[in-house]
Amino acid sequence: MSAIELESYVVTDPFFGAPYIDKDEECEAQPVSYRFIHGGFTGTSTRFAICYPTADAYQGRLYQPLEGANAGHENVNTGPMGQVTGGLQMIFRLGGYAIETNMGHVGDVMDPKAGVDPTLYGWRAAAESARFSKFMAKQIYGAEPKYSYVYGGSGGARRSPLCLAYAPDVWDAALPYMGDAQDGDYGDYELLRGATPNFSCMFNVQRMLGDKLHGVIDAMWPGGSGDPFVGLTVDEKEELANLYRIGFPRGDESFILQPMGQIWLWCSMANRLQQDYPAYWENFWTKPGHVGFDRPDLVNDDLIDMETSVKRVLYPRDLLKDPELQRPELAQLRSLAGLFAGMNNAHEIPMAVQLDDAPDGYLMGAGIEILSGKAAGRRLYVMNGAGDAMMADSDGEASNLKFAGVEPGDLVRINNRAFLAYCYYYRHHVPTEAEYQFLTVDGTPFYDQYELPTMSPFMGVKHTGRIQGKLLWVHHTHDSSLWPPQGIGFKANIEREYGKEIADTKFKLRWSENAEHVPPAMTAPSPGRANKTWLIDYQPIIEQSLYDLKDWVEEGIEPADTAFEYRDGAIILPADAKERGGIQPVATVTVNGSAVTHVRVGESVNCTVEAHTPPNAGTIIGVQWDFDGTGSFPVSEELDGSQASVQLSTSHAFDSPGTYFVSALVESHREGDINATSRRIPNLAAARVVVS
Repeated sequence: MSAIELESYVVTDPFFGAPYIDKDEECEAQPVSYRFIHGGFTGTSTRFAICYPTADAYQGRLYQPLEGANAGHENVNTGPMGQVTGGLQMIFRLGGYAIETNMGHVGDVMDPKAGVDPTLYGWRAAAESARFSKFMAKQIYGAEPKYSYVYGGSGGARRSPLCLAYAPDVWDAALPYMGDAQDGDYGDYELLRGATPNFSCMFNVQRMLGDKLHGVIDAMWPGGSGDPFVGLTVDEKEELANLYRIGFPRGDESFILQPMGQIWLWCSMANRLQQDYPAYWENFWTKPGHVGFDRPDLVNDDLIDMETSVKRVLYPRDLLKDPELQRPELAQLRSLAGLFAGMNNAHEIPMAVQLDDAPDGYLMGAGIEILSGKAAGRRLYVMNGAGDAMMADSDGEASNLKFAGVEPGDLVRINNRAFLAYCYYYRHHVPTEAEYQFLTVDGTPFYDQYELPTMSPFMGVKHTGRIQGKLLWVHHTHDSSLWPPQGIGFKANIEREYGKEIADTKFKLRWSENAEHVPPAMTAPSPGRANKTWLIDYQPIIEQSLYDLKDWVEEGIEPADTAFEYRDGAIILPADAKERGGIQPVATVTVNGSAVTHVRVGESVNCTVEAHTPPNAGTIIGVQWDFDGTGSFPVSEELDGSQASVQLSTSHAFDSPGTYFVSALVESHREGDINATSRRIPNLAAARVVVS
């Protein structure tokens, strides 16, 4: 292994100092070994990690996965968490090497040299790192890569289109998945504004409906009434209707009970919102025209304002293994702790705290101000908790430290007045997107309005439709973090820039049905039904889409997009596979010929699945049945991979009373390979059986 020569590299962006390498080693792995190089740029916070496979596995491509959320780490997608979307082995299967950066900042702390510069965090750090990776690739392989691709989900989807738009010398194409709709003009480098008003409505629905949400969930699951408003008060109906109008995905209501990235985002911006925009947080409680003043009955029962002391701080291992903390009400807290510790490699950081007294009120989103001890003055916000245990996060250095330095006996104050005001934030901060216009009359909002706050510079700037390469956008129908209407924003922007005919040569939109923001294994269980029975693992869709993207760029083969209709905040996909298009099989399940059936214990139920692949999307290679909602899928149908449409039936009898969801997991493959270990494209369907 010859050493990399660095001296002749000349940075394109003068912000960056000379590159350096602090680690260069061979990594033995199966089935592909690789050379790992880690380093950064002198005088900046930018770090990179690059994995070059052996020459026989390399086909001249660069793949650059971008981290979600705020980014800040260069070892997420290329580490264990990267397996969520394929990881290194997927990139090697695609014939590429992997380059990842921390997007110009370490953790949640801005680069001291750049400060509040969204262009650095949006694409410039990624671009210079990619340029340097090509410089090294020439030394390793004898030539720079022929083609370069950037992709990412969530925050990575926010930034990957910026990379393509503003550094066209670096990348040929991008694949954002689960992105947002903040679109604007080319060259608009102002900070984003908004602070996710849609999430505030979701939090308010959770707070107001409480246990009534179980009835909403049941109504919207297969075989339910389809009417989620039954049994709600006038105020509760109004809030739930607002949530649907803004675009919350129908059928995904169980995730109103278990927010994940949504509540993290509140924690990451709560201090800044209150400090930089104080008027709303004061007026909500003191001025007419705000619920806190006009309708205190809607919030007072949930108020928390108390002082207590710390019993102990909790590390991820405590939350996952301590018998005292395995209570059912802490199930989501444990899931979040494992997820965030894995994402940020933060297993040795105390993420949670147990208090001497349990707050009485609405705990989620509440502020925790540390009043004494080494961490006095630090302010964090509750991501999840129950009783005396709570997990929290914040912004800046407080986010990196969390409860580090906090000791038993330290005093804390718990106060949730800001979060209760945030629950109504969407009414008083109405953005211009179409889904919010029900809050206006003749274009004028009818609630008192406040300036839309700037968002974190780590999120970059507004998108632009002016791109030189190709862009394949993948969005999910059941994403409770980046809601379905946000998937159509870039399509509209690029059509405004070029017109529909030219836009169609540059941009495709592909929908993934029954996919959430994270795979089902990373979510807390829904009540009475394993998430695996109604949510897919979307990683195979991302991998197949990356294959289709390279074929579009390198062979001129246009990827199939998905037909859809947008109505009342909802994305509606055609029921017919041929009409729908895309790459995902379309499936339906019936029990005794219907979406719901009522039987007695021991009575046989006829379960039928019908599945079809869209044109040119391959054949059905797998069908598995789950009868009891556990997600085990114990029964598999025998298929030879030759058919694009199947109709299969089985029977099952239930030995205990209850409500069951008979679910079928259907998989297709482009080449019809029933033994394939990758690119098995999934979809799910279910029907309800009520056993008495």
